[in-house]
Amino acid sequence: MVLAHVDPETWTDATQTVHLKTMSNKQILKNDDTWLELTENVLKVGDVYDWSVLPSCGAVVVFSGVVRDHAEGRTDVTSLTYEAYNAQVISKLQLIVDEMRVRWTDLGRVALIHRVGNLTLGESSVLVSVSSPHRPEAFSAAQFAIDTLKESVPIWKQEHWKQGSDWGTNSNEISRPRNSRAVDSSV
Repeated sequence: MVLAHVDPETWTDATQTVHLKTMSNKQILKNDDTWLELTENVLKVGDVYDWSVLPSCGAVVVFSGVVRDHAEGRTDVTSLTYEAYNAQVISKLQLIVDEMRVRWTDLGRVALIHRVGNLTLGESSVLVSVSSPHRPEAFSAAQFAIDTLKESVPIWKQEHWKQGSDWGTNSNEISRPRNSRAVDSSV
C-alpha cells in the first residue's frame, strides 16, 4: 500500500482507506496485509503469527525482541522503559513496510509492533512478522524490518538497574528506511 495522503486520523491510497486508531499511547493501523502498532499492552506472539499465515505463503518469520538482563557495559539491567514520539511512529513503520514491498515484491503479510511503557525481563518489546511464498525472502525482509525499525523509528529505551537508570547506550540517529544501513539481501 502506497499512501497518497497522510493525516493523523486517516490514510488513503488509490484503493482503500485505512483508519488509524489512537488511544492514549496505543496506535494501530491494520488492513488485509499490514499490521502496524504502538501499544502499552503485552505483545501476543501467537496472535501475530496466526494473522501472518496465508495460503499462498510457505514461510512465516517472526522476530521477538525481549528485555534481557544486560546491555553494553551493564550487567545488571532489571527492566526497560520505552518512550516514543507517538505522532510519528505509525507513519515511520509504514515507510519501512513500503520499502520492504519494493525490495521483496511477493511478501504476504507484514506486522511491525512495538511496546511502550515499563517492561520487565523476558517481556517482548518488539515483534516483526513477515510471510512470503519462500523462506529466503521472509528471513531477509524480517531482518531488514527490525534493523531499519531500530534506525528510523522514534522510539527510545531507558535501562534500569539496581543502582540507577539511563537511556540506552546504542541509540542511532533517525534515518529514512530507503537509506537504511540494514543488511539488504534482496539482490
